[in-house]
Amino acid sequence: MKIAYLDCSSGISGDMTLGALVDAGVPLEPIQAGVASLGLPDVRITADEVRRHGFRAVKVRVECPPEKNHRHLHHIVDKIDASTLTEPQKELARRMFTRLGEAEAKVHGTTVRKVHFHEVGAADSIADLVGSAIAWDLLGPARIVCSPVPVGRGEIQIEHGRVGLPAPATAELLRSVPIAASDVRAELTTPTGAAIIATLVDEFGGIPAMSIESIGYGAGDRELTEQPNVLRIFVGEAAEHSLSDVVWVLETNLDDVSGEVIGHCFTRLGEGGALDVYATAIQMKKNRPGVKLTVLCGADRIAKLEQILFKETGTLGIRRWAASRHKLERRSLEVVTRFGPVAGKLAVHDDGGISYSPEFESCRAIAEQRRLAIRDVYRAAHEAFHAAPASHAERGEPTGGEDHGRTS
Repeated sequence: MKIAYLDCSSGISGDMTLGALVDAGVPLEPIQAGVASLGLPDVRITADEVRRHGFRAVKVRVECPPEKNHRHLHHIVDKIDASTLTEPQKELARRMFTRLGEAEAKVHGTTVRKVHFHEVGAADSIADLVGSAIAWDLLGPARIVCSPVPVGRGEIQIEHGRVGLPAPATAELLRSVPIAASDVRAELTTPTGAAIIATLVDEFGGIPAMSIESIGYGAGDRELTEQPNVLRIFVGEAAEHSLSDVVWVLETNLDDVSGEVIGHCFTRLGEGGALDVYATAIQMKKNRPGVKLTVLCGADRIAKLEQILFKETGTLGIRRWAASRHKLERRSLEVVTRFGPVAGKLAVHDDGGISYSPEFESCRAIAEQRRLAIRDVYRAAHEAFHAAPASHAERGEPTGGEDHGRTS
């Protein structure tokens, strides 16, 4: 399976994306031809090798005469529909601009139909996004993974005056996207870059297990003093059976909370959607023994679980960070034992091997019903699996759920 990884350590923009994709091997000619068919006045796309902080990269420039007119979303969609782009390219370009339109409408308190595109409605920005849609389609990755995204610090001047970074539309587009800290006083991620991320990226985190086939470097406009202003894209084949995603780690230290309260908090966090919760005995300042409470969760559960931690424990602060997770492919599997059916999980290892773990609740129910030791039910489940592991593997059903208590 072809996979692409975006290393956004210096942010992302439309032209940086185009440069990285061209440098990774996507031909420039069909991108130019597709953009030319939009009917924009005298638009020309060039690609040149440049240096950014000592590193080579491809700088894509969109050359066009200056414009004063603003466009609405339907104006741009009409141009896309009338172009020579393939249907998948048109659909992707429409999705990008629709995401942009929804963000702008939210910021300005209007409808997508009425929103004015200012900077992102200019011919060069349209060429950046449509060109990126063409290039991604030509590259054809089955999955796109992206690093946490820095947005920069400071203020920028836009049509509506000076605003802090990230720009309002960029911030809307980056909802639920992991943001990386940065001390660079510049706009690192633009609305067009954020639209590409919001539309295309399947997962966020570190580089996944893959066999790298090509690497592309796309240069930004300015030379940063702190770091190379480049976007890297890694293209290759995903390692067989490997699954990667990103989880968030929430962590707090407690030195004045009873065990009963911590146990109750475990229950509340599980009900709130935590993937895993665990406690670690620690020694805190002034020689006080304490507990470090750690929660794993998805980005969409951070706010709810932090609220539970603050309310139930009385803690004054919670640390949090994104962590890349490599996990085995898992399938639900029920085996038939001499005591009855037992539910469990089948894990597929990177080398193709398989292993089976019975579900605790399923084993406990049988043990209580038949007045057995639970370890005897576990043993019977493993015996049933090992009696015919190949046939069990064929029957296993893929699962996207979490095996609570066994996450990592």
